[in-house]
Amino acid sequence: MVATENSIYISDKAKTKVIQLMTDAGIGEDASYFLRVGVVGGGCSGLSYKLDFDNEIKPMDQVFEDKGIKIVTDLKSFLYLVNTELDFSDGLNGKGFYFDNPNASRSCGCGDSFAV
Repeated sequence: MVATENSIYISDKAKTKVIQLMTDAGIGEDASYFLRVGVVGGGCSGLSYKLDFDNEIKPMDQVFEDKGIKIVTDLKSFLYLVNTELDFSDGLNGKGFYFDNPNASRSCGCGDSFAV
């Protein structure tokens, strides 16, 4: 991935999984829903990622689109997530979403938390 601007990106595998999860949740055809990503305090490295589906834009939200997926984050989280790519792994070493975050100075072994 080569960042061309300050944004949040999504891999092809993560896009496929997001579409599947939205369809399974019955919101796949509802264009008002999007993927909300965020950063919250906690985890063994100090900060943890948060993913959810939402349909309400808040005043300070930052809105991006990559590969047809609308991605929204709050301004504070975006400072930690700028140029991060959301990816998905279904391998033997772990299954699930993970963030390829160039801003993280270290992350924990499970990949769910990080520090800057």
